[in-house]
Amino acid sequence: MASPAISPDSSSHEGLSSVHSIPACSPTSDSENLSPDELELLAKLEEQNRLLEADSKSLRSMNGSRRNSGSSLVSSSSASSNLSHLEEDTWILWGRIVNEWEEWRKKKEKLLRELIRKGIPHHFRAIVWQLLCSATDMPVKNQYSELLKMSSPCEKLIRRDIARTYPEHEFFKGQDSLGQEVLFNVMKAYSLVDREVGYCQGSAFIVGLLLMQMPEEEAFCVFVRLMQEYRLRELFKPTMAELGLCIYQFEYMLQEQLPELNIHFRSQSFLTSMYASSWFLTLFLTTFPLPVATRVFDIFMYEGLEIIFRVGMALLQFNQAELMQLDMEGMSQYFQKVIPHQFDSCPDKLILKAYQIKYNPKKMKRLRTENRLLKQRIETLEKGQVTRAQEAEENYIIKRELAVVRQQCCSATENLQKAQSTIRQLQEQQVSMESCQLHDWVWVVVYYETRPSEQRANKGPSYCYFFKYYINSNSFCGCLNFYMAV
Repeated sequence: MASPAISPDSSSHEGLSSVHSIPACSPTSDSENLSPDELELLAKLEEQNRLLEADSKSLRSMNGSRRNSGSSLVSSSSASSNLSHLEEDTWILWGRIVNEWEEWRKKKEKLLRELIRKGIPHHFRAIVWQLLCSATDMPVKNQYSELLKMSSPCEKLIRRDIARTYPEHEFFKGQDSLGQEVLFNVMKAYSLVDREVGYCQGSAFIVGLLLMQMPEEEAFCVFVRLMQEYRLRELFKPTMAELGLCIYQFEYMLQEQLPELNIHFRSQSFLTSMYASSWFLTLFLTTFPLPVATRVFDIFMYEGLEIIFRVGMALLQFNQAELMQLDMEGMSQYFQKVIPHQFDSCPDKLILKAYQIKYNPKKMKRLRTENRLLKQRIETLEKGQVTRAQEAEENYIIKRELAVVRQQCCSATENLQKAQSTIRQLQEQQVSMESCQLHDWVWVVVYYETRPSEQRANKGPSYCYFFKYYINSNSFCGCLNFYMAV
């Protein structure tokens, strides 16, 4: 990969504006680590910045009054000359930073931070972003070509969203454009490397910005580092737990620093997630025009999500008076149409306001712990609610079964009563039948031997007696009618 540090043959207005006001180097900070040549270069930059600011003010004044046209031309010529010198000095400075990166990162960290806050020149962004996130020598780069040969379950979803990513940018225009193809490749490759996250809408804007600065293999490596080391992976997980934490922390800052606006938002049911979610998920890339969004991204590469909190709060503070006069629908329109273009011509003003916002890392860490405990409490309550719901369902089933048993019991009781009634009727019928005078006759035959013994031997005649016995079932007594037969 060729370093842009040795090709200062093309100019960029963005590169010029990015060092609009290079900070003076404090004698007690990193200046003592600078060489005499570097100190001289910074002093020259400071002087030319001062002249540039004066010329800019003069130009605005001349354009407003439309007087002293000759003086205006002289001022314009002076500004152009200063700009060319400033551009050359900027290339020299950032070329030295890139070539001596380790030394600047370790010994001149404060100065490097201030320079990044003023904006990285366009032609240096590719290499500086890679250096900032340590993505220059990543093993995953060697896997990229193999990943492209594989299929991903997210391919259809990625294809669907590709056309929505920077639709007005020339690099991404057209279904078969090079931009859309390489964007698809990087998103597909990452979905295979990190299957838990896969693909999340919004991440394509970050990758798209990287592809505007560098080849797809390098963009892939930078994106992997951002996901792993800059909390983005947690933001894009299916649960989006990190996004919830960011919203929680941002709401705390809003309540603490802009309490009246916070009350107004609540009164209008204007939730923080309604306007701030995209700020964190796309790092303002879908909010600001690219020149402004890229300046924010420069700082994000060095300082992380802190700049997103700062810029978000700066926007609310800057627009508090107007927002207080609007209802929910009006605020929604204001966030979409007015706020994105307020700093188009002066991104430095936005960055300056962002660093006037109070940001306490210790408080943010405490809020992270608070949020974690709150989530655990909510999960416990939800589990309790689930348990109670299960108990309620089981109670309902038991009650339903009990109602069926009760119905069966009532039916059995009714049948029992009917059976008992039937038994009583039968008993009454039996009594009634017994009360009737029903006579039963029993014939009894008695053979009685009446012959004398001497006649028995001769087998003389004997007699048979017949008795008719009458039984009275009521009194269990009877009478015997006698009959005799020979």
